[in-house]
Amino acid sequence: MRTKPKPKPKIGWLYQTYYPSPATPSTHITISKASSFRQSIELYKNSDEMERGKEQGLMVPRLMPQQNPLEQLQAKFKEVENGFRTWLAKQSMPVEAAVVTGTSAAQGAAIGAFMGTLTNDISSSLPTPQSSLNPQAMASLQQAQALSGGPLVQARNFAVMTGVNAGISCVMRRLRGKEDVQSSMVAAFGSGAMFSLVSGIGGPNQAANAVSSGLFFALVQGGLFQLGKKFSQPPAEDPYYSRTRSMLNSLGLQNYEKNFKKGLLTDSTLPLLTDSALRDVKIPPGPRLLILDHIQRDPELREKLGSRG
Repeated sequence: MRTKPKPKPKIGWLYQTYYPSPATPSTHITISKASSFRQSIELYKNSDEMERGKEQGLMVPRLMPQQNPLEQLQAKFKEVENGFRTWLAKQSMPVEAAVVTGTSAAQGAAIGAFMGTLTNDISSSLPTPQSSLNPQAMASLQQAQALSGGPLVQARNFAVMTGVNAGISCVMRRLRGKEDVQSSMVAAFGSGAMFSLVSGIGGPNQAANAVSSGLFFALVQGGLFQLGKKFSQPPAEDPYYSRTRSMLNSLGLQNYEKNFKKGLLTDSTLPLLTDSALRDVKIPPGPRLLILDHIQRDPELREKLGSRG
């Protein structure tokens, strides 16, 4: 008995749609070589028809979920940044120091130019230094002009300051193998001294002013480094409240840890806790019941309570 061949889907102004059955959970969208894109879309029901579509020159696009362009840009920037850091780590110390100094100087120049646009009006209102002024007044006026210059002046000052700091930090990290407060203060001293020389802050004695500015920058940077290190470290866990903290976290009552510490209810007092003791540290009735029930159910605490009794 001869079987009738399956009808071929028409391509052109007519298109044919096949609805999937439970045996075929997915459909395939195909695009033919017809004159119009919209007129050539067909839904194929099984893989046999899909293969015939490929033989006829049909393309099969896949519907991909749209991604946020901003996320794509951030991911691309992160990839480029990681690649740049990997390449830079393989370079010699002079090359790395030069690249880090240049990139940091460019960033500092951009920041300085922006700051200079804000202080441009102030610098234009300052008087021109007169030779009749005493040295102290002349130094103060020069310092004010250096700190309130236009975009080009501020771009130069910030480029020197940030570039020198980053370059010295890079060299110190390569030489000492770590980043600590000493390396940070050395880099800040160099950037402060160069900033003083370039900006012209101070009186006629440029060397003394460079040293004093470098020392000031180093002290400030050292203090900020220590302060940041202190706040970045996690707080040390109190060994006397480790069991209490674990119990409160398991009950969702971690907010009452300060009540335990205020009443000096340490881990050793857990087997002895009573409703009145918890009431004295101002713990509400509901949490008190949960805490006492947990202590009664804990075999270790119950054993300690029995041995003491």
